[in-house]
This record gives sequence, structure tokens and C-alpha cells, in this order.
Amino acid sequence: MARALALAARGLGATSPNPPVGAVVIRGNRVVGEGYHRRAGGPHAEVLALRRAGARARGATLYVSLEPCCHLDKRTPPCVPAIIASGVARVVIAARDPNPKVRGRGLTALRRAGLRVDPGVGSADADLLIKPYRTLITSGRPFVTLKVASTLDGKIATAKGESRWITGPAARKLVHQLRGRADAIVVGIGTILADDPSLTARTGAAHGRMPLRIVLDPSLRIPLRAKVLRGRKAPTLIATTPQSTLARRAALQKIGADVLVLPSRRGRIQWRVLLSELGRRGIASLLIEGGAEVNASALREGAVDRVLFFLAPRMLGGRDAVGAIGGRSPARLSEALQLKRVSVMRCGPDILVEGYLR
Repeated sequence: MARALALAARGLGATSPNPPVGAVVIRGNRVVGEGYHRRAGGPHAEVLALRRAGARARGATLYVSLEPCCHLDKRTPPCVPAIIASGVARVVIAARDPNPKVRGRGLTALRRAGLRVDPGVGSADADLLIKPYRTLITSGRPFVTLKVASTLDGKIATAKGESRWITGPAARKLVHQLRGRADAIVVGIGTILADDPSLTARTGAAHGRMPLRIVLDPSLRIPLRAKVLRGRKAPTLIATTPQSTLARRAALQKIGADVLVLPSRRGRIQWRVLLSELGRRGIASLLIEGGAEVNASALREGAVDRVLFFLAPRMLGGRDAVGAIGGRSPARLSEALQLKRVSVMRCGPDILVEGYLR
């Protein structure tokens, strides 16, 4: 199963909105076939593994990271009939599929065909791989990761706005890999005006697929020459509000940007509405790379599922340096947001703290 999970990880980002899946066929303690789902619309992991195993699949064991599909409402044939026809004797499954069209039905169909089915092996690791898919299926919105790069004292920029580069090359390389696996990246207009980032994945893009770039811009202050609007490396969506002008929207659409007008509250875009719209568009994973106020609003409105905090071994100090999270501080320590399932790792000289809010 460890091999099946490792294979599944290769498809992260490329299969969305479908889940990443890996499969391995074992016969006589030897791997006779393996595969992973490479892209949405392409052959599923089980089919690839069984195809490579050929006649050697008869009487073998199939290890698969997610419950095989059994419905017809998709671009590829269901996997359960192919598994039954292959002649495998046993199927070991890591995670059950949360999709109501599959949930438990794949296991039932395999058992009715006389196969031995063992679910739940490696389920914890498998669940981590499919979190974006599970979130989209069960809640209709993307799984949201908030990424912050700060000094040890929590500053993301100097008083004059300088932020490049707080963290080192190893951390920045990992961030580009995160971008490559995300369906979309979101920043606020303040980040565009201050840094003019391109928001592309320079390394780790999943099979050449670039994430959707989203800019939160309530009044459409974005310059028409901004990097996110130039070239066609990646699509760009500008989320705005009714307070923006029709002329400005038309100008952005003319140069290829997708302009999405959303209802506002106190001049701000509501995360709940934005996430619902992104989910409707099939966005399963969203990476927030915003400034202090975007970070604060996302946390305050409960939009964030996971936090990635890159800490550089340096300190800025001062009340006027920009903190990682803006807005108003709670009056009580008990009101602080508490991360769960926290892990810590080194990224060159920097430290990455990862944790979940749900």
C-alpha cells in the first residue's frame, strides 16, 4: 500500500477535480503491474496497473489507495468491472470514496463478485492525499491552505513594504511546488500593487498545468500591465464587487481576464460566497498567498483548513513592520485559533510549521 500511496502522490494537482489514486498488483510477493491516475479524463490507476499486469493479474492482489469507482457519470469507464474481469482474487483499499455515487458501492460490488476486499489499510495517509477532493465533494468548496512567510517575530514585510526575500531558496522552491499542486492561488490587490507577482509555478507544476490566479480587487485597482494579466502562462480571475465600474471590467475582459462580480459586505468580498463559486467551477484546492488583511479576513471568516507558516531565522521588530495577520486582535488568549495535527520540518535555514484548523 505504501507504493500505491507514493504513486498516487505523483498525480497531485494534475487529476483535479478528481482525486489522485495509485494502484499496485502483487502476485507471489512480486509487483506485476502498477499505475497512477495522471490527469482528469485519463485512465484510472487500477486500469493502468491491471493493463500492465495482463494475465499475471489472475489470482493476484490489487492494492489501491481509493475505493474503485462503479458509476457511469464520468468521462472514463468504471473500474469495478475491469477489476472483476481481470481475475484478481483480493483487493486491498486504503480509503473509501466520499462521493455518494461510489461510497461503499464499489466495495459491495467487488464482494458480490466473490473477491476478498480489505478496506482501511493506510487510510490515514490516503485521507491526506484526497483532502481537497473530499472537501469539494462533501462541502462544495475547495480545501483552503493559508501560506505565510515571516520572520521569527511574525513580520511579513518592513515598514516600507519590503518583503523579498524573507525566506531562503529552499522554502521558495517548496512554495512553487505547492503552487504547482494547487488548482488556484489567491492574493489581494495590495499584494499586486506592492510586489507585482506573476503567481506562476516555476517548479513542480503538475504535468505542465498552471494554477488559476485569483486577485481579490473590490474596486478594480489592478494595473492593466500587472504581470498576472500579461501573457498566457496561466488563467487569471479578478474577483470584484458591484462598486467597480463597468468600463473597468470591460477593459480587463478585453485583455483576457475573467472578471467575477460578487456581493460585498462593508466593501469586502465574502469568502463564503467566493469559495462556493470556486467549488461550482470545480476548484478543489486553493492556496492563499495574501497580505496581512487577506490572511486576517480568511481566518476570521473560517475559510482556512490548513496553515503553512514558513519562519525565517531573523527578526525585524518594530510596531510599524507588517505583521502576518492583520485586523483586530482578540481580547482573550482563549480566543486564539488553535492548530491541530501540527508538524514541523526544516527548509534549509528556515522552519515550516504545518497545522490544520479542521
